[in-house]
Amino acid sequence: MNEIKPNRIILIADDDAEDCMLIEEAVEENQIQNSLYFVPNGEELIDYLYNKGKFSNKEKYPLPGLVLLDLNMPKKDGREVLKEMKADPVLRLIPVVVLTTSKAEEDILKTLDLGANAYIVKPVTFALLVELTKTLHNYWFELVQLPGN
Repeated sequence: MNEIKPNRIILIADDDAEDCMLIEEAVEENQIQNSLYFVPNGEELIDYLYNKGKFSNKEKYPLPGLVLLDLNMPKKDGREVLKEMKADPVLRLIPVVVLTTSKAEEDILKTLDLGANAYIVKPVTFALLVELTKTLHNYWFELVQLPGN
């Protein structure tokens, strides 16, 4: 009997190249086997999810199993992306974890109200980021049962 394997792609939307590099290094440090895809703004995230433009190849750019979403990005911010994703019957099933520097109560409430699955303030040290990536992987890819997995 063939078992359907969960989607192991993590799509990270963040305009800070250094943060992206640190996330990639933290994932490598944990020897996590998920594929990482990075986009620098909300417009490219939406293009990726709908396989538009440079992301038109569905085999090369399949739907992710998890989206890590920064709030404050150019072109289309995380709140706009979240609203659009959660309005789509297919995309709304993809877990979205907001990973941002904002500690503002209004940001937390707004994103959770828009359907974010979690809100996490970016860790201030690399060691904490390593722990966070391990926890996110274990939770979303080992513990949680999602549709299609």
